[in-house]
Amino acid sequence: MSSTYGTLFKISTFGESHGKAIGVVVDGCPAGISFDEAFIQQELDRRKPGQSRITTQRREADEFQVLSGVFEGKTTGTPIALVIPNEDQRSKDYSHISEQFRPSHADYTYTAKYGVRDYRGGGRSSARETAARVAAGALAKLVLKELGVSIEAYVSQVGPMKLETPYQQLTIALAEENAVRCPDPILAEQMFAFIDETRKKGDSIGGVVSCVCTGVPAGWGEPVFDKLHAELGKAMLSINAVKGFEYGSGFDGVELYGSQHNDEYYTDEQGRVRTRTNLSGGIQGGISNGEDIYFRVAFKPVATIMQDQDSVDVHGNPVVVSGKGRHDPCVVPRAVPIVEAMAALVLVDFYLIDRSRRS
Repeated sequence: MSSTYGTLFKISTFGESHGKAIGVVVDGCPAGISFDEAFIQQELDRRKPGQSRITTQRREADEFQVLSGVFEGKTTGTPIALVIPNEDQRSKDYSHISEQFRPSHADYTYTAKYGVRDYRGGGRSSARETAARVAAGALAKLVLKELGVSIEAYVSQVGPMKLETPYQQLTIALAEENAVRCPDPILAEQMFAFIDETRKKGDSIGGVVSCVCTGVPAGWGEPVFDKLHAELGKAMLSINAVKGFEYGSGFDGVELYGSQHNDEYYTDEQGRVRTRTNLSGGIQGGISNGEDIYFRVAFKPVATIMQDQDSVDVHGNPVVVSGKGRHDPCVVPRAVPIVEAMAALVLVDFYLIDRSRRS
């Protein structure tokens, strides 16, 4: 089973939703980075369950433990192991589906591939695994911070409700002031009410997380197969429930002529090469061009709903699956820090690759 990601800044996550703990081993982190435990915990707190009534009510403190790789507040350059104990498992909530395949879950595909599955919350396929990614991504953010690179994500759509304002006109920091994580306070209230109503119906709804990376210098990324946007797409599509990824003008760009879509170059007052527009999304030829990198990630409605659904069991017999347990009616509010984490992992990896090529 693939559980490792990255080339030079490499992470390996481990653990299951209802196991004793989840965690991550980070290999390749440069030595001498200030290990800000409070910041890493803050990032985990942004993802953890039980934040409001529109998120799962599973109660996890998500307080991490450092097992190795840090000495006197600095990274040592050796593997860093972080562990997050599981504290609020209710495995009995899943006993009724031990032999049933839940619609749109990984139950059937895991059984087809491995011949066995951990039905308690989905085991390894559970979004609980993403807490380990957020911990590793927080460490990657600390490396990027020293380079002047920042990453901010926010909820830009819930169901049919869309935030139409361009990111340049938003105060993205406002997203952290409401439970939905939308930087438009009025729309955030409407989104919250919509998600809450969906929850009361025993249903779920999807949404979109937008992300902006600033301060990325020109030159990160590889041509041909390891393009920066291709790796970002892979990273985002590895997140649970993600169904789509687009960067820059995305699918809307097909409606423009080349004369409208091309980003013209100019030299600014500091002598830097810039583009007057940024429909390329900060990436050209698979390599960063120094402009903001921005992209959108689409999340499907959560597969577990509190309604009866038709399915089959492990023997192929028709069954009715009843939704139980504690689940998010909409995943995007808690997905924001996960998107940021995966973006950070991609960028820090390309930074190290670029540094190795130039040394």
